[in-house]
Amino acid sequence: MANKMISEIPLPKSIANVFAARNISTAKDALSLTEFELMELLDVGLTEVRSALSQISEIVAPPYQTALSLMEQRFQNEHLGGHFPTGLKGLDAALCGGIPFGVLTELVGPAGIGKTQFCLKLSLLASLPTNYGGLDGRVIYIDVESKFSSRRLLEIGLRSFPEIFQMKEMAQEMAGRIFVLRPSSLSEFTQSLQQIKVSLLQNQVKMLVIDSMAALVSGEHEQGVRRQQTLSWHISFIKSLAEFSRIPVVVTNQVRSQSHDEASQYSFQEYLSCAAQSRDGIVETPTRYDSHLVAALGIHWAHAVTTRLVLEAKSGQRFIKVAKSPISPPLAFPFHITSSGISLLSDEGMELMGPEINSIHCQGHNEIINFRMESLV
Repeated sequence: MANKMISEIPLPKSIANVFAARNISTAKDALSLTEFELMELLDVGLTEVRSALSQISEIVAPPYQTALSLMEQRFQNEHLGGHFPTGLKGLDAALCGGIPFGVLTELVGPAGIGKTQFCLKLSLLASLPTNYGGLDGRVIYIDVESKFSSRRLLEIGLRSFPEIFQMKEMAQEMAGRIFVLRPSSLSEFTQSLQQIKVSLLQNQVKMLVIDSMAALVSGEHEQGVRRQQTLSWHISFIKSLAEFSRIPVVVTNQVRSQSHDEASQYSFQEYLSCAAQSRDGIVETPTRYDSHLVAALGIHWAHAVTTRLVLEAKSGQRFIKVAKSPISPPLAFPFHITSSGISLLSDEGMELMGPEINSIHCQGHNEIINFRMESLV
């Protein structure tokens, strides 16, 4: 709007002619000058200048919008109200519909916990026709650690949507909509992102999955500040892809051990909260978790992520935690992995408080084995 021509703005003919004579042809030209500069340049009084600027500003400035009108526009213009259902009823309810469009959603957890299983199911769902709750489009799956399994993908499809995947042609069509890229370095990943941007501009891609970002960064030789600077560029680029394309972007992240100071502080807090006094008055030391983990990639990455889902294991039971969300309180849902993918054991989320929100447990966790005795990490 700043480049709108002065001649297109309904100014009084006398002042419009003066603007044209002084080569002030656009709204930007006029609004870039002060009132006194315009008085001197146009040789008119302050009243005329202020009146002209007021009319120009009113025409080119965007009108205000209420929060209600913005929300209504979003629901009207965006498919599924801007959220993509995961098929996990309790989790979708907590996230007001599912994985949000236009921002980064992170899955973080230890190896073998089910992050890739979740990504496979989401990719499959996005490829489905809209009448099955899908996005009816292509999916780009960046498989950094070569964990993508086409056999497992088809197994999930057959168990979840037998009416589609029992038909060979339909199964091939759905699987053919998922494009798998396997960059071996950060530079190859950068080239992949540039190619993806072109596909997004052509409106071909409906979901982007990166599994996993941490594996790409950990494979580089750069350390410290230089690595963070490199990661900063990729964070900004991926966020921009999500924002302008308005599609769900899901990125997995690995975990790391806490530093000595972090672990010492956590252990002290755990001792105070969990120590129990026996019948003879002796304080018993509580059973410790077998590992205390935090998300990798650091605080800069954590700030770039809008929604963080933590997958963890405690006492042999797996949980999905909504650890970060602008619309959901911190909740945990128990889950297990079946032939049809991840399934919640309960749609009622358990509310989390204190350190439990950000902690990541790996107690009693083993490798995931599927029904054909193949590793599903």
